[in-house]
Amino acid sequence: MYTFLGLVVLAYLLGGIPTGLVVARRLGGADPRQAGSGNIGAANMFRLLGRWAGFLTLLGDVFKGAVPTFLALFWLHPLGAWAEAAVAMVGGAAVLGHIFPVYLGFKGGKGVATSFGVMVAVVPWAALNLLVVYLLAVYRTRVSSVGSLFCAWLLPLAVGLFSDSKAYLLLAGVISGLILLRHRENLERLVKGEELSMF
Repeated sequence: MYTFLGLVVLAYLLGGIPTGLVVARRLGGADPRQAGSGNIGAANMFRLLGRWAGFLTLLGDVFKGAVPTFLALFWLHPLGAWAEAAVAMVGGAAVLGHIFPVYLGFKGGKGVATSFGVMVAVVPWAALNLLVVYLLAVYRTRVSSVGSLFCAWLLPLAVGLFSDSKAYLLLAGVISGLILLRHRENLERLVKGEELSMF
């Protein structure tokens, strides 16, 4: 139980590290919260500081979800029938940390890359298929939020197709809802034709 609680706390704190803000400061760029879309995610970093900044931010955000979830898969196995539920809660804590980070007054990113990292750990085939969906959507539209919205809508379906875990399916549903809520302004801008392009 102590291992589980420790991993939940670790996942939240690790997930809350504002990768985009750290990268911007290290590269001498502007605070991403005050420029572009105002988001600290990889798409805005790519837009503001170029491919390298976007890649580093993406990598960091993915690792924030993947690392604690992989640790949970290995260390929580002794919980038996409760192991999948415990792993799902650890993964969910990482996503919540990214979206509501204690370091930034609980105002964080939109959770897409960190959620991808979690899914790479628990349902890798679902993550891979959603990555293809994202890349195709962005390639056709040049708008990152379109790919994110498609993936959020399809996440529970993808997890249901590639896993029989009810815990992971519930996690997918919760994450999907959070990502869609965090993208409500993007959706409004898309409807108005005002959404920012990646390129």
